[in-house]
Amino acid sequence: MSSTASSDCVGGCAQGRLSHVTDADRWQQVVDRAQAVGRLPTVVAGVLQGGHLVWTGSAGAPTATDMQYRIGSITKTMNAVAVLQCRDDGLLSLDDPLGRVVPESGYRDATLRSLLAHVSGMQSEPTGSWWERSPGVDVASLISANDGSGAIAPAGSFFHYSNLGHALLGEVVARLRGESWWEVVSGRLLGPLGMTRTSYLPDGEAAQGFSVEHYSGSLMREPHQDTGAMAPAGQLWSTIDDLAKWGRFLALGEASVVSSESLQEMAQPVAASPEYGLGLRLLTCGDKVLVGHTGSMPGFLATLFVDQGSGDGALALTNATTGFDPVGMVTQLLAGAPVEPEPAWVPTASVPDWAAELLGVWFWGNSAQEIRLHNGMLQLHDVAMHEVDGRFAEQHGQIVGVDGYHRGETLNVVRRPDRTISHLDCATFIYTRIPYDPTTPIPGH
Repeated sequence: MSSTASSDCVGGCAQGRLSHVTDADRWQQVVDRAQAVGRLPTVVAGVLQGGHLVWTGSAGAPTATDMQYRIGSITKTMNAVAVLQCRDDGLLSLDDPLGRVVPESGYRDATLRSLLAHVSGMQSEPTGSWWERSPGVDVASLISANDGSGAIAPAGSFFHYSNLGHALLGEVVARLRGESWWEVVSGRLLGPLGMTRTSYLPDGEAAQGFSVEHYSGSLMREPHQDTGAMAPAGQLWSTIDDLAKWGRFLALGEASVVSSESLQEMAQPVAASPEYGLGLRLLTCGDKVLVGHTGSMPGFLATLFVDQGSGDGALALTNATTGFDPVGMVTQLLAGAPVEPEPAWVPTASVPDWAAELLGVWFWGNSAQEIRLHNGMLQLHDVAMHEVDGRFAEQHGQIVGVDGYHRGETLNVVRRPDRTISHLDCATFIYTRIPYDPTTPIPGH
């Protein structure tokens, strides 16, 4: 783990001014706990004050603020700004129908405003294979495969997040500008803001995306697909340093990119969803409403939220498919209270023989439990309550509870004559693979 703090940090936090060292320690605790509890291979985070990146920290395997991670749907905020640029340049009205620019679309009647706000009634995902894990298709193929029959509701009925909608918005931008969507974003947004480490594909030092196997804790590599026509919905890669520049822009603006009035307009909630504006997600944090977005792609999760009044905010990137609470990370970094420490999580290199057969779901009566391998020990989780009930370790050929209700007790593996497992017995607590009738004796017990 590591942390750094810039020399221009003026101290303070969202709930009172603390010493700079105290703030840095607390921020690092948040990152450390997120890595440990979420089983994240790496996580890197930053805190903005007044639009300046005043602290960065990381946990897990060695990483750095210049390491690229995939930012997923944070890409949509850039796509939305590109649309507002076109509006400010007189190329479109937000109330224009999509068909004015993309007449062959089956969703030609949807307004650009409704697409930005996810209230068009369009389905969430494009027809076809799982786009995030499949080789991307070209725009013509995407449009022909999505003829409008997938609509789920009349426009304006309710908020319904649509990745497909942002892909079509990206095509609007490309056609109006006469160049590719990526050329527009890189030339008109990233260049003026000095975001040299944000790219379409990984460029230079970049993290590998992973899924963490649920029970064993082993790492599995995720694909890094070029999503083609779906790129405006979540293609881009970036770093903490670059993403902090984007956060500063969303908070304080930059006239050479888009007007401050347009940024403020993007942050206004739409009628069908008080938690979303025009391409920006709105997050209530104490007495403030932050703007930004979360992001996910196979092997990656991301978050960035800032306050447009003060320029304060927080951001984080991790190379895990699940296990990361993006909203919780932001609110904890901006809060004043310390968090409970937790030992760092280390991915499982190989599953020991004594544990392999025990991983998975078990039932105590009708109560679902699960056993996972975590840092070389077995964790017993209460599925309904999302809590760890205890841990077991191998000690001198026995499996012994090291904390929780079963501390000091031996977990006995009871086998059938054919050596398959019948059940687990820990001080009369019986765990079976399927729910059992507590009034019926278990054979062999």
